[in-house]
Amino acid sequence: MPKKKHLSAGRVPLILFLCQMISALDVPLDLVQPPTITQQSPKDYIIDPRENIVIQCEAKGKPPPSFSWTRNGTHFDIDKDPLITMKPGSGTLIINIMSEGKAETYEGIYQCTARNERGAAISNNIIVRPSRSPLWTKEKLKPIILPSGQSLILSCRPPIGLPPAIIFWMDNSFQRLPQSERVSQGLNGDLYFSNVLPEDTRDDYICYARFNHTQTIQQKQPISLKVILVDELNDTTAANLSDTEFYGAKSNRERPPTFLTPEGNASNKEELRGNVLSLECIAEGLPTPLIYWIKEDGILPINRTFYRNFQKTLQIIQVSEADSGNYQCIAKNALGAIHHTISVTVKAAPYWIMAPQNLVLSPGEDGALICRANGNPKPRISWLSNGVPIEIAPHDPSRKINGDTIIFSNVQERSSAVYQCNASNEYGYLLGNAFVNVLAEPPRILTSANTLYQVIANRPALLDCAFFGSPLPTIEWFKGAKGSALREDIYVLHENGTLEIPVAQKDSTGTYTCVARNKLGMAKNEVHLEIKDPTRIIKQPEYAVVQRGSTVSFECKVKHDHTLISTVIWLKDNGELPSEGRFTIDKDHLEVADVSDSDGGTYTCVANTTLDSVSASAVLSVVDVPNPPFDLELTDQLDKSVQLSWTPGDDNNSPITKFIIEYEDAMHEAGLWHYQAEVPGTQTTAQLKLSPYVNYSFRVMAENSLGRSLPSETSEQYFTKAAEPDKNPMTVEGLGSEPDNLVITWQPLNGFESNGPGLQYKVSWRQKDGDDEWTSVVVANVSKYIVSGTPTFVPYLIKVQALNDVGFAPEPAVVMGHSGEDLPMVAPGNVHVNVVNSTLAEVHWDPVPLKSVRGHLQGYRIYYWKAQSSSKRNRRHIEKKILTFQGSKTHGMLPGLEPFSHYTLHVRVVNGKGEGPASPTRVFHTPEGVPSAPSSLKIVNPTLDSLTLEWDPPSHPNGILTEYTLKYQPINSTHELGPLVDLKIPANKTRWTLKNLNFSTRYKFYFYAQTSAGSGSQITEEAVTIMDEGKTVNPRISKLTVAAAETYANISWEYERPEHVNFYVEYGVVGSKEEWRKEIVNGSRSFFGLKGLMPGTAYKVRVGAEGDSEFVSSEDVFETGPAMASRQVDIATQGWFIGLMCAVALLILILLIVCFIRRNKGGKYPVKEKEDAHADPEIQPMKEDDGTFGEYSDAEDHKPLKKGSRTPSDRTVKKEDSDDSLVDYGEGVNGQFNEDGSFIGQYSGKKEKEPAEGNESSEAPSPVNAMNSFV
Repeated sequence: MPKKKHLSAGRVPLILFLCQMISALDVPLDLVQPPTITQQSPKDYIIDPRENIVIQCEAKGKPPPSFSWTRNGTHFDIDKDPLITMKPGSGTLIINIMSEGKAETYEGIYQCTARNERGAAISNNIIVRPSRSPLWTKEKLKPIILPSGQSLILSCRPPIGLPPAIIFWMDNSFQRLPQSERVSQGLNGDLYFSNVLPEDTRDDYICYARFNHTQTIQQKQPISLKVILVDELNDTTAANLSDTEFYGAKSNRERPPTFLTPEGNASNKEELRGNVLSLECIAEGLPTPLIYWIKEDGILPINRTFYRNFQKTLQIIQVSEADSGNYQCIAKNALGAIHHTISVTVKAAPYWIMAPQNLVLSPGEDGALICRANGNPKPRISWLSNGVPIEIAPHDPSRKINGDTIIFSNVQERSSAVYQCNASNEYGYLLGNAFVNVLAEPPRILTSANTLYQVIANRPALLDCAFFGSPLPTIEWFKGAKGSALREDIYVLHENGTLEIPVAQKDSTGTYTCVARNKLGMAKNEVHLEIKDPTRIIKQPEYAVVQRGSTVSFECKVKHDHTLISTVIWLKDNGELPSEGRFTIDKDHLEVADVSDSDGGTYTCVANTTLDSVSASAVLSVVDVPNPPFDLELTDQLDKSVQLSWTPGDDNNSPITKFIIEYEDAMHEAGLWHYQAEVPGTQTTAQLKLSPYVNYSFRVMAENSLGRSLPSETSEQYFTKAAEPDKNPMTVEGLGSEPDNLVITWQPLNGFESNGPGLQYKVSWRQKDGDDEWTSVVVANVSKYIVSGTPTFVPYLIKVQALNDVGFAPEPAVVMGHSGEDLPMVAPGNVHVNVVNSTLAEVHWDPVPLKSVRGHLQGYRIYYWKAQSSSKRNRRHIEKKILTFQGSKTHGMLPGLEPFSHYTLHVRVVNGKGEGPASPTRVFHTPEGVPSAPSSLKIVNPTLDSLTLEWDPPSHPNGILTEYTLKYQPINSTHELGPLVDLKIPANKTRWTLKNLNFSTRYKFYFYAQTSAGSGSQITEEAVTIMDEGKTVNPRISKLTVAAAETYANISWEYERPEHVNFYVEYGVVGSKEEWRKEIVNGSRSFFGLKGLMPGTAYKVRVGAEGDSEFVSSEDVFETGPAMASRQVDIATQGWFIGLMCAVALLILILLIVCFIRRNKGGKYPVKEKEDAHADPEIQPMKEDDGTFGEYSDAEDHKPLKKGSRTPSDRTVKKEDSDDSLVDYGEGVNGQFNEDGSFIGQYSGKKEKEPAEGNESSEAPSPVNAMNSFV
């Protein structure tokens, strides 16, 4: 319901102000009430004469009103006209003119009256007029011929229609004629030419008038225009043209502007308030004038001002009285400016300030009707009662008229009526109906009971309580069953009964009761309020910059009240997304694939529920390298410069940072583009420096942060004039290739640098130290000239100058060169040698005279060599060493000499041609030095308490050996060194035996030779005395055995050494130069499996030991088996193979069980018995828990050796006990190993010295026993 309307202070008593609140009530339709007009046709009603006429008049009231009409101020009896019917239950007239009759017959002013027992309401005066679209009058239009540059107005003068026609100009093909600042259509429909050009010549200037109401278009006869240049006019042509055919008042010369419309310096314009103010100025002149607008006494309203028709029309929308004033249009061109002042006056038809409103009063109450309007001029207010002027209406003592207000006091039921207020001036009128209805009604609540309101938290909640009653009821609101009346300090109670909670919170949820009371009764109604959580976008789409052709994704995550249903839609620039497959929406994401330029814009995610809507936007900028520049133009063309201008291409949303200009020389290097210049991205012109005699073409490329554009189209060619060269050749040199010539060379100019045709070079030379004149010769475009017959190595002054058909280049620079060199003539003298030490000598010599060098002195070269022994003197080649010393040095050092040697040397001088003669040889001798290490050191024949050393002398004694020094010391089990023994051995010895050593002890030896110069480098070795003096065990690996398959091989060996070592296996392809491949054996096993071998390949293999005693076995060669042909069926998937494997596994399991039972009974196996009989500590198994050696035992035999012991307590080993070892068991093994290197064979060998045990071993032992025996 509308809020209460406030009266102006002092106009009516306060009681009337309070009673006015009753007007806020809508009377329910089941109660008696006067008529109210609800719908009517517009005041100015233009109809289509081809359709039936419908004049609307709808009204409501109780009882329902009856309708009557007047036409042109008199009663209109519709029953007398069969073409007129009135719509049932309504006052709307339908005039059937489609079957017969004419629309013009029913033109007039119509007014409708709706009446019941409580009063009468009237409609506006409805002026009914049929639309008209008359034809153009026939006229004969002569062709127009006028000179270029003259102004022209082509008149349209359309026929007067209703409503006015819309004017536009087209040609015979129904194409709109192009308009510009020079040619444009005025508001009156005429076509204005500020100046005509030959291109305006045509025969089909046609003015069209479109009448929208009847949807018809009328056209004027075509106008023919021919524009000719003044030079084309001759006397004959001018004589044949009449005054009407030739517009000849003005010349085609340039002239300042004059106005074509409006005329004069000032004019007036009147417009009505609320309409669009259109001001027009069109000027002629040459060049074409431009139009500017100002308001003399103010500024133009920013948001309501628009410029149309190339700024020739100024429009202000929603014009008001404040827009009155003087407006000035200014026409300006290069020759001057003029202005025209338009004085604007804004008038106003009447408009409402306060329209009268229906008034409901109870008997005895007071009230008022107010009718307030404004306009320019001020409107006159008149009142009517039930359609009759109030001056002649029946008298009512309860009313009093006070200008624009009717005051009612102590009204009774007979006071009910409909009052009309008419406000009019010369520009129009307003008619307002308002009834006074006197009723006595108890309160009633019009809002539905138990209405549920759902509101988003922290937003206002409006709970409706539409009510009616007379007198006006009072409204109270309560919350809950026993709540008190809600106070206005927290809530807002509106006059229409609505309760407003300004900021609804969760605790606002509940039931609210509205209670309406007046003196006739009370009514109440309950409504319910629920507060919902707001919808939020917790992850908003983000601004994106992507390159054309890529994919971009926007994310929009929404959180909403769980009791509401949320929908998410995506918009682009506030419209629907393009219906293309490139746009896909998946849950919270919008993805755009293969992004194009048109995809740029604002993308908005909108999340909607039934209660609220939130949105978030992100801008997508599609970027790419710039488009190529275009419209290249060459201006200011001079001999050595030109200005290049261009139009930039689209920067594709990434600003252009610079332009790169390249040129092509079509004459000298066609097809090759060279860098010319670059300018900032804000510049679109460049002044280019040019070279003469070049056929230039230019192109431009734009560059931004993403890269460089494609080149532009090539500019027009520009051929510069020839000129003399502006530079000379570079890199001029003079060097002789022979002793009697001078070769002058230079870097020739390229074609671009030649500056003209006929490029040649003037070559000039003369001796530097002589008085000769310059000798010159002009040569073709070459890069070398040879001067013959010159003295040897004489300095020359040289210059080379470029010239062409136009002239010479500037004077060239002079450079110095030399004629050819010859070999030096003199050898260095006074050569002597100072020996610094056994490996270094210093050589001195006297320099040769510079004249004898006969060239550029490059230095001195020393040749030196070692004297050969008598055994090598017969060899033809003597290895000479050479050292060169640059420049004029007269001494040098000879490093890296061998001690105790004889050397010979000589010195030569060197120039650019070669070496001079050798100086006399000099011989010198280097002193003794320290020797190198002995070539080898071996320890042989170890015994219980002695070791024998054998060695070879040093390969480089570097003097006479004086003696050898041997130092040695024992090493205990923890690798700690014992006391060091120092022993001197004569130099002629190569063998020495050390005695009285400790048995079974490791020794480390340090051995080196000496000369008188000192001790040389030492060689070290380690060895161990044996434990059993009856048997010497040298460390060695023997019985290397290989069992090869297709891609792998099992390697086994035997180790003869009392100490524990780590093994490795080395192998390689026979005949290959590749290095040995090395595999480390895990632990101290004496077997290993090689995998990944190539089938059918011969391999070499050897086994080595790592640690303190490194040694390797002899090599063995084996060959892998040939590759097996692939089978179509995998054997591992065959049923028979799986069954066989299961049977084998079952047999092994049974065999293991039997072995376990036998072992528990105490039985001994052949290998076990053999080990018991040969208790050799070398083959005792190692315990897993502490790594010490022990013996095998069964359940009845628990006699292990002492922990950690390897020998008896007396540290001796009996010879007969050590004769047996694991080797004895391996003689009959055929080398069976698994692919992974694990042993699967069994001991089957027999020993001749123990025949009794052979019978026991004839029974095949179990695999478990075999493995126990091996480990």
